[in-house]
Amino acid sequence: MATSTLRTAVSGLPDPAALAHPVLDALNTIIVGKPNELKLCLACLLARGHLLIEDLPGVGKTTLAHALAKVLDLSYQRVQFTSDLLPADVTGVSIFRRDTGHFEFHKGPIFAQLLLADEINRATPKAQSALLEAMEERQVTADGSTYALPIPFFVVATRNPTQQIGTFPLPESQLDRFLMQITLGYPGSAEERQLLANGDRRDLVEELPALLSVETLLNLQNAVTKVHLSEALLDYVQALVAHTRDSGEFVAGLSPRGAIAIVRASQAWALMSGHDGVYPEDVQAILPSVVAHRLEPAQGRENNALSAGLTVLDAVPVT
Repeated sequence: MATSTLRTAVSGLPDPAALAHPVLDALNTIIVGKPNELKLCLACLLARGHLLIEDLPGVGKTTLAHALAKVLDLSYQRVQFTSDLLPADVTGVSIFRRDTGHFEFHKGPIFAQLLLADEINRATPKAQSALLEAMEERQVTADGSTYALPIPFFVVATRNPTQQIGTFPLPESQLDRFLMQITLGYPGSAEERQLLANGDRRDLVEELPALLSVETLLNLQNAVTKVHLSEALLDYVQALVAHTRDSGEFVAGLSPRGAIAIVRASQAWALMSGHDGVYPEDVQAILPSVVAHRLEPAQGRENNALSAGLTVLDAVPVT
C-alpha cells in the first residue's frame, strides 16, 4: 500500500509516521534511553492490543503508562493489585438505592481509556480474572447487564518477577490477552546520570501536552488494519509459527491468536515506520515481544522468555 493510500486511510491527516514521532519524542523525555521499548508500547496500542511490562519495581513502568495517557489525552485510572483485591474493586459494584427500590451499577476504575493494572501478579487469580472479559470483548458484565468500555480501551499491566515474594502466576488464558510483553530494564550510565541530575520524572509527566486527539488515535488504529500484507510476508509469518509448533523447542507452539498478533503488531510497526507495507524487518522488530509470554522453553532448554523470539528468528530464514 502506498504512503498516499495510508494518508487517505487516516482521513487526510499527515503521514502516520509523522504523527507518531512527536509522541515518541515526548515519551523519550520521560523514559530515557528506551526508544525501542517505547515504540513497541505505542505499536501495541495502535494494534488495539494490551501491554504487559515485566520488570523490577522502580524502573519506570507506572510512569510510562501515565505519560502515554497524557500525550494521547486518554482518561486514565490506576488499580493497585493486592492479595485482598476483589473483582468488583476493578469492574464496579451494584448498590441498592432505597429511593428507587432498584440496584444501581457504580462503574469501577476499569471504565477508563487507559487502565494501569499495577503489579497484576500480586492479586489472586480470581481478581486477575476481572480483566478477562474486558480485555477480549471490551465490555463488562455485572448482574446480568453488559456495559461497554470506553473507546479506545488499553490495558497496561505491570508484573513483578515471579521469584519475588507474594506473587501469583498469571494463567495462560490471562497472558494470551496481552498482545505484547516488554521489559524496560536498568538505564544506561549516561541515561541514569540524566535521571539523577534532573529529578523525579513523574513531575515532568504533568507538564506533557496532549499531542494526539482521540479521534486521530482511532483513525490510526483503523489505518493499521489497512497496511498491505504480501503473500510472501504471510508465508514468512506462517514459517515462524510452524517452527514454534514443530521444532520441539517449546512446550507448545503459537496458537492462531498468537499468529494473528504477529501480523497485527507488524502492521502497526510498519505504519509507524512509514513503510508502504509490512516488511520482514517489521516482523523481526516485534516478534520477541509478541511471543515472550506465549512460548515456554521445553524441558532441558535454557532459553528464557525474552530470548524465545530471537531463537525463532535465527532458525527461520527470510525467503
